[in-house]
Amino acid sequence: MAASSQIVAERYSRQALFPGIGPGGQEKLLRAHVAVVGVGATGAAAASLLARAGVGTLTLIDRDFVEESNLQRQVLFDEADARESLPKAEAARRRIATFAGGITVHARVTDLVPSNIHDLLNGAEIVLDATDNFETRYLLNDYAVEQARPWIYAAAVGAYAVTMNIVPGDTACLACLFPKPPGGAVETCDTAGILNSAVNLAASIEVTEALKWIVGAHDTMRRTLLSCNLWSNEWAEVSAAKPRPDCAVCGQRDFTHLRGEGRPHITLCGRNSVQIHERARPIDLAQMEDRLRPHGSVRRNDLLLRFARGEIVMTLFADGRAMIQGTSDIAVARTFYARFVGS
Repeated sequence: MAASSQIVAERYSRQALFPGIGPGGQEKLLRAHVAVVGVGATGAAAASLLARAGVGTLTLIDRDFVEESNLQRQVLFDEADARESLPKAEAARRRIATFAGGITVHARVTDLVPSNIHDLLNGAEIVLDATDNFETRYLLNDYAVEQARPWIYAAAVGAYAVTMNIVPGDTACLACLFPKPPGGAVETCDTAGILNSAVNLAASIEVTEALKWIVGAHDTMRRTLLSCNLWSNEWAEVSAAKPRPDCAVCGQRDFTHLRGEGRPHITLCGRNSVQIHERARPIDLAQMEDRLRPHGSVRRNDLLLRFARGEIVMTLFADGRAMIQGTSDIAVARTFYARFVGS
C-alpha cells in the first residue's frame, strides 16, 4: 500500500470499523460528491462533518460573509475571518484544507437562483439544505424532483431543530407537507436567537442521513419530518413516507420556483439589511474601491468590498450582488446601490 493510501486508511480506520460503513462504504464516501447550500451555522457544521468523514468532493454555496456574531455557532470560522469579512464559502474551504487536505472543496460565493442552480449542483449526488429561507428550499425541492436527486431539509432556530429526507419518487417532497410557505412572522436567528447545540444536532442528523444514502443503506433512512426542542425536551415526528398524489411539484411536476416565477430580486435578509441580487454583471472590485474611496470608508479583499457611508454599510460581491446593512427599507437600499454602484 502506498504511503498516501496508508494515511487514508489510518485516518478513516475507526469509521470503517463501524458495520454500517465498512471499508467498502468508506471507498464510496471518498468517491462521493455532496453539495451544501448555505454555509452558516448548520452548513458549516455539516461541511466539517462531511469532510472529516472523508466525503471526497464538497461543493459549498453561500452568498454571505463572516461576521463576529457568527462565531458563537459557526464552527469553521475564526476571528480573523470576521475581521476580514471573508465570504463564508471561501473561509470554509480554507479551514477544511487544514484538517482534510485530501478533500476537494469547491467554494461558490453566490446566491443559488434558478439561472445557476443546474450548474452549481451539477455532479452532486445528494444536496444538503442549510439555508435560512423557504424561497431557496422550494427552489431546491423543484430541482431535486426534476433531477430525481435526493436532498435533505434542515433548519435550526432558538433551541429548535428540524430535518427531513426527500427522496423523489419514494418519500414525500417538501411541497407535499408544505404546499405554501409558513404564514405570518417566521422566527429567525436574529429575532429568536440560536443555541449552537441545536445547530449541531440538525447538522449531525442531516449528515448521518446523507452518509446512509452514499453507502447504499437507503432502507435505514428516516421517512419522517423530525423536530425537536432541546430546551423543553419535546420531540415530534410527522410521516413523510409517501408522496402526496395531488402535490403540485412531485405529483404534477409543476416547477414554478425552478422557472423563477414571482421570485423577488431584492429581499429582506435579517440583521436590518437588504440583499440586492438583480444585477447579474461582473464588478471590478479594485476599480470600485478607487471610485468609492472619496465617498466613505472602503475595505476590500479578493472576493468582496465593504463600503461604509453614514449608518449604511454595503458589501459588494464580484458578481454585482450586494448586501446593504443599516436599513430594512428596500427603496433606500436600491437608491444607495444605484447611487454608488449604478443602476
